[in-house]
Amino acid sequence: MMSPSAHNTTSQIALFRRPASEVMHLERMGCSHPTRLSFLRTMLRRLHRENWKVDRPVWDVDATGSGHAVYRTRCGERTYSLVAFAHDLPEGMRSDRVIATAWDATFTLFDGEPTQADIDRLRDNVPLQEAGRISTRELTLARANRSVRLFHHVVDALSQGRQPDPAEIADIGYLMRTTAVYGSGKFGAADRSDIADRPELAAPFQVEMLTVWLIRAFTVDIVEHMAVVKGGDRAVRLDRDLRRTLGVGNSTGLGMAPFIVRHPVLLNNWMMAREEALARVRAQASATQPAIAGLRVALDAATRNANVWTSQHPVQVPKLAALRDDLRLLSKTVDTWDFDQPLPWDALWCWSTDALSFEGQEALLSIMLEPHGDLVDDLADCMAADEAPSFRIDGAMRVRYVRAILKENYGWALSIDFSTPENTARFWYVSEEKLEPRLGERANEDGATLEQPLCIARLASELDETLQDHDGEEPVAAVLLAHPEHRYMVRRVQIAQNHPFAEVHDNLIAAAMLPIDLLRCKLSFFGATRFDPRSDRWVRINLFQGAPFPDEIEQEGLQ
Repeated sequence: MMSPSAHNTTSQIALFRRPASEVMHLERMGCSHPTRLSFLRTMLRRLHRENWKVDRPVWDVDATGSGHAVYRTRCGERTYSLVAFAHDLPEGMRSDRVIATAWDATFTLFDGEPTQADIDRLRDNVPLQEAGRISTRELTLARANRSVRLFHHVVDALSQGRQPDPAEIADIGYLMRTTAVYGSGKFGAADRSDIADRPELAAPFQVEMLTVWLIRAFTVDIVEHMAVVKGGDRAVRLDRDLRRTLGVGNSTGLGMAPFIVRHPVLLNNWMMAREEALARVRAQASATQPAIAGLRVALDAATRNANVWTSQHPVQVPKLAALRDDLRLLSKTVDTWDFDQPLPWDALWCWSTDALSFEGQEALLSIMLEPHGDLVDDLADCMAADEAPSFRIDGAMRVRYVRAILKENYGWALSIDFSTPENTARFWYVSEEKLEPRLGERANEDGATLEQPLCIARLASELDETLQDHDGEEPVAAVLLAHPEHRYMVRRVQIAQNHPFAEVHDNLIAAAMLPIDLLRCKLSFFGATRFDPRSDRWVRINLFQGAPFPDEIEQEGLQ
């Protein structure tokens, strides 16, 4: 990788970094777009660079579409295998809701190559999902349902010897959508700590991304299989170009929203890597012709994606309209932009802050990074985090220092009046039934006594109020002996001291808060596209649309 010093000094780049006060508000975070630093892009580049080999040694699926398959991925001395179970699911049992008990397909990513005994064990547990149990040999647990209309359309077309309608594929964009991809120790799977030292899995969410990528291959294989069952010798395979336009859908809700709040160091590293990448691009003194050409290619791709992206959600509809307007304006501007002026990339960015909405600005961030892989891709190696050291509280820190950090990093929180009902309208809790986060309405729902500590703004305000009654030279350990309820917030304050992007600068229990913004921010780092909220609490997205399939991973030019 090209170091930033080859272009600018660190001090020069610092002049172009956006402050947390600008970046960390939900209104902007909820307009995030995937970038080349997204975790799925990071994984695909590694697969290509290290020449990973993928095959399908097992396909045991019958005429009803029931059975199992194994997708084997070999990287150096290690092997990872997706074990897929296909089910002949009655129409009335198909549901994306978390209370579902049956799915069209279920999956696990196995650490190694499974034996028949392993497959027999997994067959007894993986289709049950939460009701089953897996072992530390399994890295993920996932399930998916068909997009019924498109799935049947593709099967019917292929069975008759013709290709499906490209417009139908573009409208939906996936044959199946996952309703959960669990990892990190859930339901008995291997803990993150068990695999974090493996180079190929060191970046965040790599086992989850590998799982979904292999599920994508399965979705095409199963429609081609069903087409042969239906059409026999007349059946044809899906055209390669059409196949590329298919991703994996995902339906996800509040379960993942609190993650970025509970992992402040990780959030900081994600945001800091992205902001550093933007700063490096802005800091360039000039623009090369290949970079300008790459910008136009990325802009065209973003425009095509925005044009096929549909939503009926009252919040998303105007945002999508603004994005399309912004991309049209951006296209006209780029056509006449003076790339020979000093700092042309910074000038383009500064123009966007006045001319474009948050949607357009964040889309431009993604577009500007795209032709600068040699400049920014190394930052993907900085996005993991060892969170253990940050757990220790420095009890010797003086109260006046804690208050100073609060004033500097939590001023946005200290200005909120928590005596008003609208600022304490919600509470976060964990569902006893599904063991997943949920959001309650404080005024008319029980459960506030079980509130989770995700109300960071209120906790910061309460800590500051308590510290006002203590001498500035007193060690914070003495305060915590008298007020142990503040341990959690003191720890976060000390984390924020060295991690400027650790906190979302908004009240997460306010009536006006949109949890969907938390989801979009996190999902953009995954690499999600076509963000389509179905409420303010759950959303459908697409993953790996346009990406190579396993038999294409060796192709040159993979970015």
